[in-house]
Amino acid sequence: MTDSAALPHVFDATAANFESDVIRASIDTPVLVDFWATWCGPCKTLGPILEKLAADYHGAFRLAKVDVDQEQQLAAAFQIRSVPTVMLVKGGQLVDGFPGALPEGELRQFLASHDIHPAEGGEAEAAPAPPADPHEEVIRLRKLTEETPEVAEHKLDLALALLATGAASEAEQLLDGLPANLSTDERAVKARARLGFAALLKDAPPREVLEAAIASNPADLRARHLLGVHELVSGDAEAGLKQFMEMLRQDRQYEGGLPRTTLIDAFRILDDEDLVSKYRRQMSALLLS
Repeated sequence: MTDSAALPHVFDATAANFESDVIRASIDTPVLVDFWATWCGPCKTLGPILEKLAADYHGAFRLAKVDVDQEQQLAAAFQIRSVPTVMLVKGGQLVDGFPGALPEGELRQFLASHDIHPAEGGEAEAAPAPPADPHEEVIRLRKLTEETPEVAEHKLDLALALLATGAASEAEQLLDGLPANLSTDERAVKARARLGFAALLKDAPPREVLEAAIASNPADLRARHLLGVHELVSGDAEAGLKQFMEMLRQDRQYEGGLPRTTLIDAFRILDDEDLVSKYRRQMSALLLS
């Protein structure tokens, strides 16, 4: 774990300074509180990511680190039952939080949902972080789930990564084994919907064959549909939406309105609200033309 004293927007929170440095300070600047422990495996994954984000956001929020073994009074006051647990204090109030280690992309979404964005001069404004390679993510998360089998959130993360590589069967097994509280998690629900798309690819031609079919016949809507599903399941949402939108342009009544229903189903599983809004507008304009 990085020494928080060496990081400008990271500090150690204690029972003695919590009121002044977290609660009152959050009136001016939001404070993300990381409850962690030296013996906690997932904490060693999450901690460096949170510290990186604190630097990237250039003071848009501060990161308070609470060692639950050293600060048992604080941990008890916040009813911390597992580590890591992250809580957001904003405007002098505890406003949100989550247990477990989330990947960087989801942490950024969490911050954005509370209107916390990189301040000017932050590294994150210069260029967005490239998306993680799904195959590398599978390797990383397999190792993490083996090291911490008791953390069900990691199994959900692994299922999502497996879906991105096309390993739908293994992903489904992991989703089936999630505890009740996680099986209704929004990410798990969307993963189930992704499995519906993945099922369409059973016995489907490889992507290269579909691309060749479209190149030779741009009106091959079956090939466009399957290629769009390939793109969507592999994580390139916009490429998939483009194929579905082209189907809609060419023949909105194809197979009983399949282009429109496929677009709507795709919108339901995507997290990128800006991308969904963009293609919803395109779909509406096309249907009303």
